Amino acid sequence: MTALVMLLSALAASPVWLLGLLVFLPGAASALCTVRQTKFVSAWTALVVIVTMLVRHGDGRPWLDRILMVLLTLALGAASVYACRHRIRREHVMLRLRSTAAAMQRHILRPLPIVTDDVLVDGVYEPVQEDRLIGGDIYDVVVSPWGTRILIGDVQGKGLPAVGAAFAAIGTFRATAHREPTLTALVDSLDASVVRHNSYAAQTGEDERFVTALIVNVDANEEVQVINCGHVPPQLLHDATVTTPALTSGVPLGLAELAAEPATVDWFAFPPGATLLLTTDGLTETRAADGTFYPLAERLTKHVTLFLTDLPRALYDDARAFAGEGGQHDDVAVLSVRRSPYR
Repeated sequence: MTALVMLLSALAASPVWLLGLLVFLPGAASALCTVRQTKFVSAWTALVVIVTMLVRHGDGRPWLDRILMVLLTLALGAASVYACRHRIRREHVMLRLRSTAAAMQRHILRPLPIVTDDVLVDGVYEPVQEDRLIGGDIYDVVVSPWGTRILIGDVQGKGLPAVGAAFAAIGTFRATAHREPTLTALVDSLDASVVRHNSYAAQTGEDERFVTALIVNVDANEEVQVINCGHVPPQLLHDATVTTPALTSGVPLGLAELAAEPATVDWFAFPPGATLLLTTDGLTETRAADGTFYPLAERLTKHVTLFLTDLPRALYDDARAFAGEGGQHDDVAVLSVRRSPYR
């Protein structure tokens, strides 16, 4: 302590330098330390300043300046302790809120991977607002009497404003996938739920939204059933090759009354050991700084040998690197659906 006081006495030729030190020490402690540690740093700083003022009694500085310096040090220390208390209290509140949001996400968006008798589903889900756990992209997997039904969708808009429509679609899918024997009836129920949500939104002054979606049904048959409601088409990976099944693209959920024809079920081969990649446009419409879109088909051929649990994360990381700092991002959901080799 004596050596430190002598060092301060030698360096603190002006009160400006010492004031900078006073602001730094307790202020840094309040941002990084506990309340007890901040109190210690503030008390230690005040002690050093008081001793320094007493040691340098012969420097010609008026006693009023010395008293003001000590009072300022004490005030800064008290303010730092108060700021530390406020920071820790806020951190506790944010931790509780984030824990609540995480619990909600586990109930609304089922944790991956999901295993059924028909498929193994794994993937990655990343909202564009990284401090949010839920965004406008949705997915769900339901085991029904008619096979495993998979939903992936994208609500118009992104982030928290799109959550209401996302909840409506997921809740309806989870409730009706067990009840409706056909995919067309299931899609009709999903469309009606989005329409109902939009009517409630209109009453509260919120924006009406539609939902692009892909609904897949995988059973013991080698062919898979799919209805595309204006969504990004799937990619089929089998024997180190990548193909895009030809699907009829219908209108998004919530807009069925504008369609000239009802939703159409498409069929295509999904042999044992094959992988179906389902994505939202947050991946395909990721753009680099020059406006170039992420070339999913090209990049997918480079990752086709990856195991299905690694493929979604590899594509997501690759898209983030492709966009860079100046690129455009959106909510992203990527699911890999692996046909069970035992069916």
